[in-house]
Amino acid sequence: MDYIPDTRKASTAPGHPKLDKDNSVTRAITILTEHFSDWETALINSSLRFYYGCEVRFATPGGTPVTSSGGLMVTPHLAIESIQLDELDLLIVCGGTIWQTDQAPDLTALLAAAHAQNIVVAGICDGTRVLAQAGVLDKVRHTSNSADNLSALAYAGAAYYQDVPYAVADQGVVTAPGTAPVSFMAEILNTLGFGGADLDAYLAMHAAEHRKPA
Repeated sequence: MDYIPDTRKASTAPGHPKLDKDNSVTRAITILTEHFSDWETALINSSLRFYYGCEVRFATPGGTPVTSSGGLMVTPHLAIESIQLDELDLLIVCGGTIWQTDQAPDLTALLAAAHAQNIVVAGICDGTRVLAQAGVLDKVRHTSNSADNLSALAYAGAAYYQDVPYAVADQGVVTAPGTAPVSFMAEILNTLGFGGADLDAYLAMHAAEHRKPA
């Protein structure tokens, strides 16, 4: 099934309080951990940095280098503990195996504060679990790898869960299963106000790979 972005869900674009900045650069940080799933945020960060000229940075626990599940070694720009929310428009939590272990960093206060300050917050795969634990998903439509992936956390937003294979955006929050990096990219860009013909063409290019020959 081809993914078609639902612009009605991009309720924060372009009038989102954090994005009404006269010609200023959109600033994004992606949180990475050891064994992060490198494919999940590659498209959105590449698009933001290369096509839209945004400031893209990466943060890890303690600012230490991390290695992805695919062996990609990353030296981050800063530590999670050093993130300044007043210098940020978008905060992304990349999925990875750590989020279901005791070694996971506690992002509850950071994510709750970011959401309260109208910063766009996004999580993919088990990154959605972190958003749920922070209370960010309590009153917004959202998705994940499965409903069970979040219900095990006993969070308050189960009634808003969307059982869909693509990303969901609502009220400045973007979530996606780990199998949906393309729609995750699209919904974040739409939420930031970057939607349009160029994005539609980019999505069509990716969707073409999945079309069966006539």
